[in-house]
Amino acid sequence: MEKEKDLYRETWVRYLGYCNEVGEAFRRLVPSKVVTASYVVSTGYVCADTIDKSYKDYKQGASVKNVAITATDVFIWQILASVAIPGLAINRITYLSGRLLRQANVKKTLAKYLPTAFGLTSIPFIIPPIDHSVDYLMDNTYRKFITKAT
Repeated sequence: MEKEKDLYRETWVRYLGYCNEVGEAFRRLVPSKVVTASYVVSTGYVCADTIDKSYKDYKQGASVKNVAITATDVFIWQILASVAIPGLAINRITYLSGRLLRQANVKKTLAKYLPTAFGLTSIPFIIPPIDHSVDYLMDNTYRKFITKAT
């Protein structure tokens, strides 16, 4: 029997969780409302995945406690791996690269746009280590101390 594809982790929908990284990369070039909107999209993705996984547990007859444990696990993992940590990483990459470019007296036009390019191109490289780090964190904190009732 073929395993059902996870809409929120194995399809293009996963990229909605990274909308805030794109927003952070463009922070210096767009109004702050655009960046805020990117966080709304990413947080919406986190909530949708949380609801999806919890509802699937519920449909399979899980107890209220187990549904709550699943919801909490998914929400914490997603908010860290899809919103908070990558958003901070891209924010710092663009800020620090912009600062270095200005200190190096790079042409103003390049110093304005290159940090956005650095931020955007770094997204695919930061995702796997962040995901693995959040797995490790969750496995050694929340998942270690919370057990589902059988």
